[in-house]
Amino acid sequence: MTFLIILNKVLSIEDTQVNVNGTNISTTIEGLTPNTTYYVRAFLTNTLGEFYSNEVSFSTEEEITGSCDGAPYPSIVYGTQEWTVENACHTTYRDGTPIPQVTDNDEWRYLTTGAWCYYGNDPTNEVLYNWYAVAGIHDTDPNTPNKEFAPEGWHAPSNLEWTTLENYLIANGYNYDGTTTGNKIAKSMASTTGWLSSTTLGTPGNNQSTNNSSGFNAFHTGTRSYYGTMSPGDDFEPEEYVVFWSSTGFNNNIENYGAFSRNLYYDSSSLETAYIDYSAAHGFPVRLVKD
Repeated sequence: MTFLIILNKVLSIEDTQVNVNGTNISTTIEGLTPNTTYYVRAFLTNTLGEFYSNEVSFSTEEEITGSCDGAPYPSIVYGTQEWTVENACHTTYRDGTPIPQVTDNDEWRYLTTGAWCYYGNDPTNEVLYNWYAVAGIHDTDPNTPNKEFAPEGWHAPSNLEWTTLENYLIANGYNYDGTTTGNKIAKSMASTTGWLSSTTLGTPGNNQSTNNSSGFNAFHTGTRSYYGTMSPGDDFEPEEYVVFWSSTGFNNNIENYGAFSRNLYYDSSSLETAYIDYSAAHGFPVRLVKD
């Protein structure tokens, strides 16, 4: 029987029993203090006696505020970056100015300022933002300064920051086949349930229970097109894909803004980059990166 000892936190033996799979030991510990370093070691008890591992340490992350229910967004560290592992769902800019909720298709279609909606206008679904909200464009007057989209200390990731994440995951063995070249990280980033089924090895829709080894937990959300309509109704079903905004736009004409995004598909092994003119009116989910 193997147990985990938290050296600077008092836990009962029953609370700290862990799972063993070959040489791997894993467990989930709740109730730890944010922004705290913990020192850990495991011990094994069997008929041969007791055996202790070397001591290791880990640090919990600082809490951030601004989620839709007032609780902090959970986050994870990848190399030099810290990313939220849930989609943004706040409905105000950093200074408290409301981001308008727009449900009407025609109104959404012709917006050139920030807005959000629930997918399908159903509050049980995910929050989607147009790119104008991500960019902080809240006024049709181009001379009006943009607002900050994310809570204090955080921001929507740029195209370059998405690329940094991709490169980190590839270099650290998160390709589905364990290689460290080529972009085959989609499966490691995708959630473990809800995707359409795929027979293609290494895709989010194939053997879904083995997804999400990176902890990024990308899940399909549905989207809103620049016509204001929700998927389905375009070329895809909601369970087929997810599209995340980057903060990087192009074109200077506010009515012709385009922006970069990152896309995961149920039947593709790669995290794909997209950039399309007239795309700023689409409604997509957003992740956040620490400043």
